[in-house]
Amino acid sequence: MKTIYSKFDKALIGTLPRVLFQGRIVVVLSAEEAKRAVDFLLTQTILGVDTETRPSFRRGNFHNVALLQVSTRNVCFLFRLNIIGITSDIMRLLEDETVPKVGLSLHDDILMLHKLADFKPGNFIDLQDHVGEIGIEDKSLQKLYANVFGQKISKGQRLTNWEADVLNDGQKLYAATDAWACIMLYDELERLKESGDYELIKQDDGQIQKDIS
Repeated sequence: MKTIYSKFDKALIGTLPRVLFQGRIVVVLSAEEAKRAVDFLLTQTILGVDTETRPSFRRGNFHNVALLQVSTRNVCFLFRLNIIGITSDIMRLLEDETVPKVGLSLHDDILMLHKLADFKPGNFIDLQDHVGEIGIEDKSLQKLYANVFGQKISKGQRLTNWEADVLNDGQKLYAATDAWACIMLYDELERLKESGDYELIKQDDGQIQKDIS
């Protein structure tokens, strides 16, 4: 039986083993590559999605979303939107109603994508709308993954330049891990809901969580 917590102690995350996407990462840099990627992605049963935006360190200065990452369980495509924009095929992916696309805080991602193109979102599933069904109150990907799997998703690359001419290996791995992790969480949450094979420990605000085993 799995032990999960209504709230996960952030101080414990640093003590956990790090999890990284182990599959293949494909950077998409042209409309032709985007078409091939989308054709493949729409044959899948479920996708994980996320976006990255170049951080702004000046008040009032904002950037458009630079990267759309879409992952299967073993391959992740990184669409460099700052280079190719939202092509007709990427639009086809975003509007698709057949393949579930799982993410976290999707309202914000879709809002940012809408600044690049007008589209009707199709079959997106926000994990934040589902974790409460088994009593989890946390909303961040890092806390959710630590709670459900006892592993740490590093956020060390989050504030790097996502509009760089070439993404470095650390950025690519970070982006792919975030999208892939959404599938892993969705699968496990669905399993726990169906099986009931978990014990929920209620954590009050300020309570120290001592054991995550």
